Amino acid sequence: MPDLSADADAVETLYSSHHGWLHQWLWRKLGCRDGAADLAHDTFVRLLSAKPLDALREPRAYLSTIANGLLVNHWRRLTLERAYLEVLAQQEPALAPSPEERALTIEALMQVDAMLRKLSAKAREAFLLSQIEGLTYAVIAEQLQVSERMVKKYMAQAMLECLLISNGDA
Repeated sequence: MPDLSADADAVETLYSSHHGWLHQWLWRKLGCRDGAADLAHDTFVRLLSAKPLDALREPRAYLSTIANGLLVNHWRRLTLERAYLEVLAQQEPALAPSPEERALTIEALMQVDAMLRKLSAKAREAFLLSQIEGLTYAVIAEQLQVSERMVKKYMAQAMLECLLISNGDA
């Protein structure tokens, strides 16, 4: 059974020793103090589920790796949000979703994006051609220069990822 007090002490030591540095590092990357504070906080939250922290040789490198991953997710979310808001701006104002509906849609888009990133390039393309373009497996196979059986495998992979998302396992 892990020693939770030792882990808590290790996180506290890391936090007190490196939080200021991490916040500054993130602030330089983001240009926003509040966003940097949020990502620094999220970085330390991630540490709570990390490997034994007392064994870290390079804590700043470890912290910056975690924070950089969170930063990439942050930029990806902003890009998706902007694209979604651009589409919304082209619609009639009366059809505009509520703020809650927008937040749920953006969250769903983030889940789909995460699912698509787990797939190989061809599986991702097969899924998008099927679901967005409405192409048949035969046409997709021809476009991707693979067998129809391979397209079925790609679609099974994609559907499994969708199922995992819907069950909250992703």
